[in-house]
Amino acid sequence: FCKCLSTCWYSTHYKRASCLCGSAPCLLCGCCPSSNNSTVTRLVFSFFLLLGTLVSVIMILPGMETQLRKIPGFCQGGTTIPGIENHVNCDVIVGYKSVYRMCFAMACFFFLFSAIMIRVKSSKDPRATLQNGFWFFKFLILVGITVGAFFIPDGTFHDVWFYFGIVGSFMFILIQLILLIDFAHSWNEVWVRNAEEGNSKCWFSGLLFFTVLHYALAFAAVVLLYLYYTKPDNCAEHKFFISSNLILCVIISVVSILPKVQDASPQSGLLQSSIITLYTMYVTWSAMTNNPNRECNPSLLSLVSNISTTEAMPTSSPGMVQWWDAQGIVGLVIFLFCTFYASIRSSSNAQVNRLMQTEEGKGTVGGEEVGEDGLRRVVDNEEDGVTYNYSFFHFHLLLASLYIMMTLTNWYKPDITTQAMQSTMPAVWVKISSSWLGLGLYLWTLVAPVIFLNRDFN
Repeated sequence: FCKCLSTCWYSTHYKRASCLCGSAPCLLCGCCPSSNNSTVTRLVFSFFLLLGTLVSVIMILPGMETQLRKIPGFCQGGTTIPGIENHVNCDVIVGYKSVYRMCFAMACFFFLFSAIMIRVKSSKDPRATLQNGFWFFKFLILVGITVGAFFIPDGTFHDVWFYFGIVGSFMFILIQLILLIDFAHSWNEVWVRNAEEGNSKCWFSGLLFFTVLHYALAFAAVVLLYLYYTKPDNCAEHKFFISSNLILCVIISVVSILPKVQDASPQSGLLQSSIITLYTMYVTWSAMTNNPNRECNPSLLSLVSNISTTEAMPTSSPGMVQWWDAQGIVGLVIFLFCTFYASIRSSSNAQVNRLMQTEEGKGTVGGEEVGEDGLRRVVDNEEDGVTYNYSFFHFHLLLASLYIMMTLTNWYKPDITTQAMQSTMPAVWVKISSSWLGLGLYLWTLVAPVIFLNRDFN
């Protein structure tokens, strides 16, 4: 990839400055494949999000607090809450403050473009030029907003932005589930088609293997959750969460193979249900790791090393933020997968396309364009109509920014008065309720073709 970029740089020199400053689709280097304009644009905006995520991760790493303290007024003397000025514990507070401000800047950046791109219908709209070009100036805007965000006084900013993060993360978890549903449908459709065209025994064996694997992992997760996150005489909420989600997952699995559902929607099956079941168990576990009751929420270190909960996670020091725990890492991996998939997806599922505000296949199908200098050009495939809703795409990245903020800070609620980051029950209920609503959405994709027989869902 680096070799490709260096080749592009030396071969194009300053003549390709339009890629950074112009409004026309950028030129691709000779060793890169031709791509549709809609795909390249989504990938670049996603790269901006991933770049901000990387900066946030670096800021919260151990040892960075000494560097962040050097920002004038950011830690010592940076708070405006009466009575505690110059008494903020920088070792605890400065990490999450930097993550909050970085993600605030990204959210503002994507909100700006979401508002600008409302009701863009094709690439002939002048605003589409801004969407698909001027990347250097967009980067400068993001940098400028980020610098300004670090000078926001504390006050009530952290408390207010925490609740913005809660709501935005709730919505993003639903989008993650929709993307997983779409991925599962596409996976099943491709493998079934390959089975019908070629070695059916091999492809169907593969479908069976992954279906069984997903269900086995989900069942193992249920057993471990009951074993380590419940107590015989305590943790009633956890017992309810695990049991209710297990029952709902059994229901969607049974519904997915009912004869009427199979007749109305042949692409549905147990592969999709197994993926949704496994993801639901992950969300259930992630929710329970935010329970402030440490008796019901043992740390992963205590489970691995067989140390008692009290020794492993003393309640007297709840403030240190460690995003690299298991649920944070898994959440980050799923986020990266969903962000990349949302940028390159080409779905044939009409219901998912309506939910995600995409219309894959509507735009013009462009062939490969090669310039006189032999460099491949990005093909404008949206002259007749956009293939995705520009405004909704930026809104999706806005929600992703909030989700990253909550993930990197473990969904802890900032409390400057006690100089700590606290786990809270609202974070638990947000995750659990999002899993319930997500399962409801998946159930709807199964039963809607049966209920509305006169509508085309293919």
